[in-house]
Amino acid sequence: MRIFRLAVSALAVCVALSACGSQDAGGGTPTPTPTGAQEATSQPTPDPTASPSTVDPTPPSGPKTGKPGGPSTPPGVGETTLSGTVQGGVEPNCVLLDGYLLLGGPRDVLMAGVRVEVIGRAEPGMMTTCQQGIPFVVSSATRS
Repeated sequence: MRIFRLAVSALAVCVALSACGSQDAGGGTPTPTPTGAQEATSQPTPDPTASPSTVDPTPPSGPKTGKPGGPSTPPGVGETTLSGTVQGGVEPNCVLLDGYLLLGGPRDVLMAGVRVEVIGRAEPGMMTTCQQGIPFVVSSATRS
């Protein structure tokens, strides 16, 4: 009788351990997620028939529109005209005008201390090596 109880106890322990082991090995039972968490899914594909979304053309910080020497139209909408005195940036070959980093354009006109009028387009998301200013791609520049 003693051997029988020992065998039944050993069998019960083996069954309990095998049940625990199958859950850890991914035995078909999904792993619970924390409250509020959702499973990662792929992003939906955009609807080609939908109209394009609009982007707020006003940069989060920097010069305000409507002030003297500021842009004549909000950046990002189309070509913008800036006028004022060019300032040197903190890095070599970086020039700024009213908080905008001037990219491209004639370098003999776009020099620190020169009063200019530039036409171009603000590109707030563009990466540059200059550590300041909102990137502004210059299409033309003249001394004023």
